Amino acid sequence: MKQFSDLSKIIHREGYIFIIGFAIVTFIVSSFSGVLGLIGVIMTLWCAYFFRNPDRYTPIIDDAVISAADGVVQSIVEAVPPAELGLGSGEMLRISVFLNVFNVHVNRIPVDGKVIGLHYNPGKFINASLDKASIHNERQSILIQTHSGVKVACVQIAGLIARRIVCDLEDGEEVIAGGRFGIIRFGSRVDIYLPRKTIPLVCEGQICIGGETVLANLKQSGKVAAPKFEIR
Repeated sequence: MKQFSDLSKIIHREGYIFIIGFAIVTFIVSSFSGVLGLIGVIMTLWCAYFFRNPDRYTPIIDDAVISAADGVVQSIVEAVPPAELGLGSGEMLRISVFLNVFNVHVNRIPVDGKVIGLHYNPGKFINASLDKASIHNERQSILIQTHSGVKVACVQIAGLIARRIVCDLEDGEEVIAGGRFGIIRFGSRVDIYLPRKTIPLVCEGQICIGGETVLANLKQSGKVAAPKFEIR
């Protein structure tokens, strides 16, 4: 059991079936063609690389909002959050991070708090880099209330070739910023919705590291203390 647990810290469990499948196919085709065998080896290694599950050094800062995903900040706009979360029709600050197929796809909790809402919404699989993906694509919406009472939404959005969203959270669960909570397979996007007046600490085009990059601070005033870090 411990060996399995240790392995899951290197490769996410969602990747096991794909890696084994690629390895079996590679073994079979290599007996017919060395070229196909080489291609199979490359694909198997890429699959293992895609499902990698590294530890991260999460800054311990009160009211910090941590990036839920690796990738590029695609947009920072004011937008209405998903209706299923019951946050009303008012606009919130939305920070969207786009993941390509070479990014780590394990998702991270953005804030300390309690899960007060979970909703899966089936939908399309259009390019996640398009703004309309927030509305039309398959998604998993998560609502977290911080210990100070602020509501923060995190939305996992499927992409053009993404076909599975995994969310391991349960309603009522206490969560810690930077902790792992799920994965989106093969290209995707994660949106974070914050109170409208929140000042972002990242800019469009910036590269984020899930579990490490601070997207914003929910504290509206005052100095932020130098952070400590924990491996998560």
